[in-house]
Amino acid sequence: MIKIGLFGYGNIAKGVECAVTGNPDMQVTSVFTRRDPSTVKVMTEGATVYHVDDVLNHKDDIDVLIMCGGSATDLPEQTPAMAEQFNVVDSFDTHKRIPEHFSNVDEKAKKGNKVAIISVGWDPGMFSLLRLYGGAILPEGADYTFWGKGVSQGHSDAIRRIDGVIDARQYTIPVESALEAVRSGSQPELTARQKHTRECFVVVEDGADKERIEKEIVTMKNYFDEYDTTVNFISMEELQKNHSGIPHGGFVIRTGKTGKNKENNHVIEYSLKLDSNPEFTSSVIVAFARAAYRLNKEGDSGCKTVFDIAPKYLSVKSNEELREKLL
Repeated sequence: MIKIGLFGYGNIAKGVECAVTGNPDMQVTSVFTRRDPSTVKVMTEGATVYHVDDVLNHKDDIDVLIMCGGSATDLPEQTPAMAEQFNVVDSFDTHKRIPEHFSNVDEKAKKGNKVAIISVGWDPGMFSLLRLYGGAILPEGADYTFWGKGVSQGHSDAIRRIDGVIDARQYTIPVESALEAVRSGSQPELTARQKHTRECFVVVEDGADKERIEKEIVTMKNYFDEYDTTVNFISMEELQKNHSGIPHGGFVIRTGKTGKNKENNHVIEYSLKLDSNPEFTSSVIVAFARAAYRLNKEGDSGCKTVFDIAPKYLSVKSNEELREKLL
């Protein structure tokens, strides 16, 4: 049985709890929170809640520690700190900072002889793999990724960290005309701004400077500065009534040409439609937690991404079952 620890207890952690119930070789044993542990009620029967300051006292009780914090400020600090002591998996999703995050985590994981798998989820994660496969299969072509319409947890979390913000939801919305142009196989050149818009619904404290908050949102690097962004200030009642769900989805499209004279066009399209972004992301994380455990058992160490993990390490099935049933 693979013993899973959860570092943080928000939407991702609760999704992991749900996902683990469908994996007979795993069990959530420990939850670590910044809150008073006595106030945190978890879904997993038998799991113990501890304060995050106690995590190092449980190194021998956990096979894989899943990092459940946000990408804006939590994971850049927490994942390297824990990677020296535990096998870890995180969902760091600030694409432009992944190389930096990888280097920081790799140094610590190698020092501790642990395996760390970062940026796990559906994008980065599953969509990353499809981009790699598409480019390898159709080398003369172009990649296109569209997200939404749906709630981005990372972008919503980034808004919530702005001074004066109580809560927020950020929707990523594909531009339909751009999507259709790509599907036609014409290989248009599109900027980030031409592919997506971003719409934010924000609840602020009484007396908060809305003009400052809006400016901080629309100019936030790596999140909003490259997109047309609309900010709507609403009440908590309206947020809870109209924006309580966390749906998402998207498309990865690879277009390319083959033939002696490049006369044949091809379009590869992979899509997701998700009722719950965090629960689906958590399901991906759990599969890669199995891989982290198995790789470390084989003596491997260091930081990995989804590109480094052979598919067989993700499945609960044996190699023989995989060859018989899935090939």
